[in-house]
Amino acid sequence: TSSHTRLGVLNNPSSKIKEENTAIARGILTAFLTQNNSSLKSFLSKLTKEETAKSLAAGTKMAKFLTPGMDDDAFEKKYNTLGLDIIKTHQMFCQEVLKLLPGQMAVVSNGR
Repeated sequence: TSSHTRLGVLNNPSSKIKEENTAIARGILTAFLTQNNSSLKSFLSKLTKEETAKSLAAGTKMAKFLTPGMDDDAFEKKYNTLGLDIIKTHQMFCQEVLKLLPGQMAVVSNGR
């Protein structure tokens, strides 16, 4: 959030939700919940790179991708306890309320 912009992310996965295939989604949600704006921006830039996704899929721990200035302890504690229910709730909202197909992307805008 800033005085000009507010950003949020909803997950609408197309595959079965498991810990193995939600590392990036859980990392993004955890960062939004635990970090300040400046740390969040640099972490999200790093996390959304293709090589990061490949590395996580190969078994690299999320902690390797934390950036300077992040509250590492708060991030790791929340990341390790963030369940899959929140992603399932996002998925239900996207499909039931927004009427999106599984995996379909959208931008939702709301002005002041």
